[in-house]
Amino acid sequence: MATIHNIPFLFLSGMDYQQTLDYLFNRLPMFSRIGAAAYKEDLTNTIELCNALGNPQKKFKSIHIAGTNGKGSVSHMLAAILQTAGYKTGLYTSPHLKDFRERIKINGEEISEDFVVAFTKEISPIIEKIEPSFFEITVAMAFAYFAQEKVDIAIIETGLGGRLDSTNIISPELSIITNIGMDHMQFLGDTIEKIATEKAGIIKPGIPVVIGETNQVTLPVFERIAKEKKAALCHADNKRMIADYKWEKNELIVEVATEHSTDHKVYHLDLTGIYQLKNILSVIESCFQLQRKGWKISEQHIKEGLQHTKKLTGLHGRWETLHSSPKVIVDVAHNVEGVRQLIRQIEITTHKNLHLIIGLAADKEINEILEILPTYAIYYFTKAQIPRAIAEDDLKKFGNQTGLRGNAYPEVNSAIETAISKSDKDDLIIIFGSIFLAGEIAYQFK
Repeated sequence: MATIHNIPFLFLSGMDYQQTLDYLFNRLPMFSRIGAAAYKEDLTNTIELCNALGNPQKKFKSIHIAGTNGKGSVSHMLAAILQTAGYKTGLYTSPHLKDFRERIKINGEEISEDFVVAFTKEISPIIEKIEPSFFEITVAMAFAYFAQEKVDIAIIETGLGGRLDSTNIISPELSIITNIGMDHMQFLGDTIEKIATEKAGIIKPGIPVVIGETNQVTLPVFERIAKEKKAALCHADNKRMIADYKWEKNELIVEVATEHSTDHKVYHLDLTGIYQLKNILSVIESCFQLQRKGWKISEQHIKEGLQHTKKLTGLHGRWETLHSSPKVIVDVAHNVEGVRQLIRQIEITTHKNLHLIIGLAADKEINEILEILPTYAIYYFTKAQIPRAIAEDDLKKFGNQTGLRGNAYPEVNSAIETAISKSDKDDLIIIFGSIFLAGEIAYQFK
């Protein structure tokens, strides 16, 4: 007998975890797999689901994070710091790499299979009635789990956008917007200003908001909405700057300078991608804002959390080494700005020949991404095994039109095997373009 929301019941027809996942994946429209058909343009379903569950989102404190890139890394780093500070910390992110339960964690431990099964059984009548999306159900599941387990605080990452995102029914301690870029334009708008307006939808009355990257185009948008909501606006990159950085012993070592201070602080990150230089400023400013609200976070907690984020939270796929000699790295960069950061990282990484294994979703800015990729690399065009993915042969055709040369592979592991077999020990192999591509890699994440 299992319980959810203090209601005991028997599992539906002996449904086990895998059968439950099959039901959720197949019964509910899932944006990450099918794209636009799964997108819901209002919060009605989420509100109805949470009302039926007794509004669990009101029973725990939270931090809300939106942004085009970096929100996953920032979410995990903050969770690691709060965990290190002794708080029972929930973490909701999406999508997952290997197992659905990665989306919902407490202190780095995934939600139990029993809870997933039990929750689905309880709300199955509502599912049949209102036909919610997969994302709406997972948000409600996370809220119910965090409430039942009485977390001290939960880090809640938006799916896409902000204003109409299913997570946007919480009243957080702090809102964070990491950055704004051109992604999901079919839903969020075709200009940076429109996208910023949608992301700024997470700003709540009287709740401080941290902006990760100051941009002259988005600044007026954030200032206007923050003023309307009487929310304090905090610019992370105005308060601090990166004074220096280096890589050493599988760590990114970062020296941070703070305004009006001559002391520089040094942090060791186990997330070694160069784009973390932007994210760490958002994290440190967020910790400062939480300290002002009474959260007991010391400088040592910040340092320890940043040094052990992967270990504490289980984050993978951010400039992560899977194999050495040749070096094989996976990164979940999947939009234009993310790929620009990836290219910058490649340029400062020592290597002989460059092999790029790429798979993209069909609704991404495919030509824009392909046009900024280096033509000297050897390409392996592939696809994730989801309906949203562009076929490998079509991706190869578009790549050829922009001067990229290589062969097509029906799935990522055959591409990896071929790349390794063709590589010298000093070569560099990068797998990127989709988080789902990363999730299908057979190599064990370290």
